[in-house]
Amino acid sequence: MRLRVFRRTLGSVSASARGPLAHRLAAPLGVAAGIGAAVAGVAAVDPNRPGHYPACPLLRWTGLYCPACGGLRGLYALAHGDLAGALGANALAVAGYAAFAVLWALWLARALGPGGGLPLAPRARHWWALGGVLLVFTLVRNLPFGSALAP
Repeated sequence: MRLRVFRRTLGSVSASARGPLAHRLAAPLGVAAGIGAAVAGVAAVDPNRPGHYPACPLLRWTGLYCPACGGLRGLYALAHGDLAGALGANALAVAGYAAFAVLWALWLARALGPGGGLPLAPRARHWWALGGVLLVFTLVRNLPFGSALAP
């Protein structure tokens, strides 16, 4: 009885047609807002100037570049429209940013459709492949012939 009254107050659109779309969009839009705030924070504070961000512990203690070294500088460069500078800082991070943008767009498109949800569910082999790429990237950027990948 109460549901019928509630549906009449909404007009032609029922409560069940409104709620699910808002719920499906909440997660991707929330992630976009969080990422946007993080990018704005990095864009506002230059990581090239010392004292604003902590140093990489691996670089500090061993002198080796980790796979993320240069990632903040690359994000700063991207936020300021400098793709070449971003690729020079950390090419793998820039590829990761692009992959994230594509996956987020797929997630949003799927959330707008009737099914909702994430566009894919990574399997163990995907995580192993990502770990392998990170390991090879880290090894190559720390060897003399891979110095072009060092930040």
